[in-house]
Amino acid sequence: MENIERLYSDRAGKMRKSVIRELLKVAQDREIISFAGGLPNPKSFPINDLESVIKSVLRNHGETALQYGTTQGYKELRESIAERAYKDGIEISGENVIITSGSQQALDAIGKLFLNPGDHALVGLPTYLGGINAFKSYESNLTGIPLDKDGMIIDILEENIKQMLDEDIIPKFIYVVPTFQNPAGVIMSETRRKKLIDIANEYDLLIIEDDPYRKLNYDALHVKPIKAFDDEGRVIFISTFSKILSPGFRLAWTIASDKLTRKMIIAKQALDLCTNTFTQFIANEFMKSGSLDLHILKICEMYKPKRDIMINAIEKYFPLGYQCNKPKGGMFAWVTLPEGLDTEIMFLDAIKMKVAYVHGKAFHVDGGGERSMRLNFSYSSNEQIEEGIRRLGKVIEKKLEEITI
Repeated sequence: MENIERLYSDRAGKMRKSVIRELLKVAQDREIISFAGGLPNPKSFPINDLESVIKSVLRNHGETALQYGTTQGYKELRESIAERAYKDGIEISGENVIITSGSQQALDAIGKLFLNPGDHALVGLPTYLGGINAFKSYESNLTGIPLDKDGMIIDILEENIKQMLDEDIIPKFIYVVPTFQNPAGVIMSETRRKKLIDIANEYDLLIIEDDPYRKLNYDALHVKPIKAFDDEGRVIFISTFSKILSPGFRLAWTIASDKLTRKMIIAKQALDLCTNTFTQFIANEFMKSGSLDLHILKICEMYKPKRDIMINAIEKYFPLGYQCNKPKGGMFAWVTLPEGLDTEIMFLDAIKMKVAYVHGKAFHVDGGGERSMRLNFSYSSNEQIEEGIRRLGKVIEKKLEEITI
């Protein structure tokens, strides 16, 4: 069809490809050591344990597990999630939980519910690309709030909110990844979490708390979710099984007030009718048996040494002048290189050296981040991490030589 462009909606015409998905295509070459994706290590998947669980589900619940389910999700799984949330200080019932087809679906539903074309929301600077893409697809304006070692800088956030209100702009929500943030790896302090709630209450805003990495904790003290301090129902909490069990299950969940949950269920009905019923049964049985907690310990035991190998290799192979804080959990190291370098331009040189990463601009809604890169340490083998960082160090050295000539 020659003139298909004329049939697209205005919204479709403004859609952009996911930078990470496009980079992952480039990195499919088996010779490339890829630090680009946020991929769990496939050796972490509990294949043998799941085999017995799957047989049990089919034997005991087959007719139900293979059927359509409710839009909100399998009731027993929702109740199991509510029980675990209670341990983190979130006092809700299973009726406040929605099972979604991955956390990306939750982000899309939130965009659909709250964002009209031209609306404003506040996000981290940098922040998760999937959140940017979901909210941008609804033609919104995103304002970035800088981070430091304690997460989003709340004073700057409040200044921006006041300035918006002075200009008769009413922001809809604040989007944060407060625990082992993607991509920066930092943890928002408890003091800031409480202050963020106070700001949302004062200015009548929602908070979207995206929390996929909380259980991948290697060195950090336990910090309660922002949702645990929410007395007015302003926080929509999102988490996922993708990082702690299997991304192929496509299972995540939201926790929200009664009113918000009812509205999100309606939005979800138009997206997929119901989330994969079979994998919901599997995840619930795996969790209720106690296997999930043991599995998370195994994942942390696998990923912590990988984190250490990457940080040590960066210190060994990267030329002086970079900045990299050692993440206390999660899956990423965030590196900022010396002045004059552009990691988006440098990416093609890295690919020639058979190593891949995600450039920093992808995570910045203000066009910044040109000197930064996100490096995933969970997916590659220990040997690949060492070699990949060595290759990347060579690329950086060469680019530095070029700009100093």
